[in-house]
Amino acid sequence: MPMCDAYIPKDALPAEVERDMLARISEILIRHELRRTADLVEDFDIEASVANARSLAWISVLRHEIYVASAPAPAPFYKFVVRVPEGQADEKLRVDVTRDVTRAVIDAEAGKWPVPEKRVWVFTWEVPDGTWGGRGQISDLGDILEFLAPGLGEPARARLAERRRDQAAALLAAVAEAPVASSAG
Repeated sequence: MPMCDAYIPKDALPAEVERDMLARISEILIRHELRRTADLVEDFDIEASVANARSLAWISVLRHEIYVASAPAPAPFYKFVVRVPEGQADEKLRVDVTRDVTRAVIDAEAGKWPVPEKRVWVFTWEVPDGTWGGRGQISDLGDILEFLAPGLGEPARARLAERRRDQAAALLAAVAEAPVASSAG
């Protein structure tokens, strides 16, 4: 259930090209997030979950002006802020989403402006578990995954709990290894 704020300058792309690009980006985000869902079980029917994901995959387009070194930008700059529920992002998702969203913009621009890869920024964030609000209620990762792929809510919760335990253990290990600062003055 990815959500995305797409910062696209007004008139950067023809309207139809922009709509096609956003549809492509929506599919990119759905497919990459569902890959994380498919990791929970061996036999996963990803196509059955795509329709559910599409119903909740929103892209909000925000129009903006960009200044570079205090002057209006010479070409369009794009920023995509992608949000997924905590437990759904990993390094592969972030790398793949950044690459594929950038590629979608490059293809949409079709060579109109130089060096598009330097004008596209993608930030993929996890929304802390228990803070995803919609339909008048708060949903945790398990609730969200249960909607996307019935039966996978509990495995998703378990994976998130394991990740949190691993992060806590790593933090405790780092603290134990850190030198103690002297209070002598």
